[in-house]
Amino acid sequence: MMNFIKNFKNDESGAVTVDWVVLTAAVVGLAVAAYSSIETGASNLTSKTNSYMGTQNPGSIGG
Repeated sequence: MMNFIKNFKNDESGAVTVDWVVLTAAVVGLAVAAYSSIETGASNLTSKTNSYMGTQNPGSIGG
């Protein structure tokens, strides 16, 4: 029984899988944060562009 416990303690075959799961979760978290930031900035830019274009005189286009 002691040999089984020692072997179990020294077995690291699943450690790589745990590392990959943690790294993948971190990458997904960073991607979500980046998407949120980009989406907010793009929405603000679209809103400002829409406001600007709405104030322009349509009769002045094309001379």
